[in-house]
Amino acid sequence: RLYAEMILPGKAWLEFRVSEVDGKTKIIQEATFSPHGLGGQLYWYSILPLHNFVFPTMLRNIVRSAKRKVIFG
Repeated sequence: RLYAEMILPGKAWLEFRVSEVDGKTKIIQEATFSPHGLGGQLYWYSILPLHNFVFPTMLRNIVRSAKRKVIFG
């Protein structure tokens, strides 16, 4: 679990889970944000479109650096 150290209107962390399924490696990437008040909720939803690009790209780059084929994500 990687906790965000930047100043945010809430608490955020990114978690990776790796397992083997049918002889293939499965990686689950989960971003979690616990907002503080309305400001935290507005922050999360305002940057959600950016996250829809950043997180899949991050996961693809991790897989590529491990020299494995990206199946989904």
